[in-house]
Amino acid sequence: MVVLIVTAVKPGLRGELSRWMLEPQAGVFVGHLSGRVRDKLWEKVVAEVKSGSAMMIHSARSEQGFAVRCHGDRARLPMDYDGLVLIARRTARAT
Repeated sequence: MVVLIVTAVKPGLRGELSRWMLEPQAGVFVGHLSGRVRDKLWEKVVAEVKSGSAMMIHSARSEQGFAVRCHGDRARLPMDYDGLVLIARRTARAT
């Protein structure tokens, strides 16, 4: 299972992502992809995001059963805490 969340990206990128995944809500894509296709899509997203942002969550052999990738400026950042992924929120003081 792969979940990809993009914000402030060109419609062309969203259209290309929708060839491989479902878009149940604007900017949220869900699908079941091979590791190779998932990695190629991530490379394309990173190359085309520009000033937007992207977060990919996919199945992985980890304690939690998933891994998180991020690109761009985001208000929520994944943090590794002793092997567990936790999400940290930026506050006005932290920026």
